[in-house]
Amino acid sequence: MQVSRKYLVAAVTGVLLSASAVTGAQAADPSGAGQAPRYQPEMVSALAETLGTTEREAVERLDHEAAQQRELAAVKKQGIKTDGAFFTESGTLTVNAPDARSAARVADAGLVARVPEHGKSALDRIKAELDAKAVEQAPAGVSSWSVDLASDTVTVEVSSDSGTAARSFIEAAGKHGDAVRVVRGQERLETQAVVPPGSRMTFNGYICSVGFGARDAAGKQYLVTAGHCIEELPDLAYNNVKFAKGTDSRFAVGTRSVDMGIAAVDAEDSIGTQVTTHGQAGNVAVRGGTRAATGAAMCKSGQTTGWTCGTVRSYNVTVTYTDANGGPDTVVTGLGSSTVCTEGGDSGGAYISGNQAQGMTSGGPIGQNCGGVNTTGSSYFQPLTDALSHYKLTLNTN
Repeated sequence: MQVSRKYLVAAVTGVLLSASAVTGAQAADPSGAGQAPRYQPEMVSALAETLGTTEREAVERLDHEAAQQRELAAVKKQGIKTDGAFFTESGTLTVNAPDARSAARVADAGLVARVPEHGKSALDRIKAELDAKAVEQAPAGVSSWSVDLASDTVTVEVSSDSGTAARSFIEAAGKHGDAVRVVRGQERLETQAVVPPGSRMTFNGYICSVGFGARDAAGKQYLVTAGHCIEELPDLAYNNVKFAKGTDSRFAVGTRSVDMGIAAVDAEDSIGTQVTTHGQAGNVAVRGGTRAATGAAMCKSGQTTGWTCGTVRSYNVTVTYTDANGGPDTVVTGLGSSTVCTEGGDSGGAYISGNQAQGMTSGGPIGQNCGGVNTTGSSYFQPLTDALSHYKLTLNTN
């Protein structure tokens, strides 16, 4: 019997998973006007159900978010100073500015601007101090800590403050006053994988699913995945036939880790450029890897919960993972967080916003029950852009 290990799930592989290609129009056209649709139908329908809107409204939100992010990119190109940006629940991009003059220039460009009390740069420094504190001793009971731009705080989520390490960590965080917000009553976290039905990759008696494909400057192909999926650099098999071998992982149980890793793909195999929706409506083409701002809509594909949607909560999140096999806690840095629901077995699942690849499932609350596409929850993902940058790889696109 194969054993589960909290690991990755799903951007579909072309040859390996025999994913059918989707060409031409890649998105829904809820107007019915016959124009070339902008987004994949399954992305639109699932997002609309999750957000409780019509498909037209879901498309309008995606369009509006994309337009605002283009405007922000233009602002930065002009040399206007900014200090982070986030989407509100309604889909409006709010841009932090370091001073009133910069805020006025951002507003002149048509974006909502504010001058926060703290701002991203200051909060990043506080969060880095807490990361250093966690290196000394993993703060068991402290689920995560991250910069929350909307509340202008470093938010520390706590499942239990009964332990000495947790109390010490919370005390250190409290020294920063109103720049830190402590939220109690949160769940403990774990990396995610189980023995699933359907598409999977196997190694050393464990199971995962396949993530995004990328290439180096020489054209060599790699699988980019959550690091805990390939911690021991195993051979990876699909349908009991080897297709790749782990070459690097930045995850190690019990030490400060980053949950990214890569596997070299065998010459005769390849990683596809379409994310499966697990039979909901087809596959979603990967057109690029531009990172979505916090608050942006996104969906993920995973072998346990299938196709689920929500929004980006934050980036540069640090979490404490509880080992499912009774090993030591592991502090993992550099994650993104979301309201996308995941369960055990979804690790490595492909997150995508519109047609832009975002990352791979890292973990989530122990015992979380998603129960359907319209169920929001909590999950953490390894941002794809960081992994590609670290390994000097280029994402394979459709």
